[in-house]
Amino acid sequence: MTTISQYKFFQSTLSEGGKGRMSGKSIVELRLHETAEFAKTISETDIYLYAGVSGDFNPAHINEEYAKETFFKTRIAHGMLSAGFISTVIGTKLPGAGTIYLDQSLKFLAPVRIGDTITARVEVTEIMDDKNKVRLKTDCINQEGMTVLEGEAVVSPPKPQ
Repeated sequence: MTTISQYKFFQSTLSEGGKGRMSGKSIVELRLHETAEFAKTISETDIYLYAGVSGDFNPAHINEEYAKETFFKTRIAHGMLSAGFISTVIGTKLPGAGTIYLDQSLKFLAPVRIGDTITARVEVTEIMDDKNKVRLKTDCINQEGMTVLEGEAVVSPPKPQ
């Protein structure tokens, strides 16, 4: 579910009337080790909505009675739900609007449960000026500081305006 602050950010970006940025940072504006983050607390509703949108009705995610018998002893969030938060950072913050995903690797390291607050973090690790590509370190960390997902992305940032 989109929060009021996310909606206001999106609305203000679109309503700047040419005065503000309508796209993210271009290759010449990015800096090595630059970072950005997005955090969200996972709710039961988030899991059901993700199941509905994706079609992934695995009972490990949506059936508590089933999940009690699994290794995790309770329902866990879809791994790709957390991975989607990385896309949020890339598409809205770093590099930002207009960025095109080219590649993403992911390693799922720990479960995400209802009530966990997940922070997706993206860091610029390589800038390939000649190809207009950027390599990014991508991580998701829970409220206890545990890395639940790690990976790497290659993206093409928007062209300079």
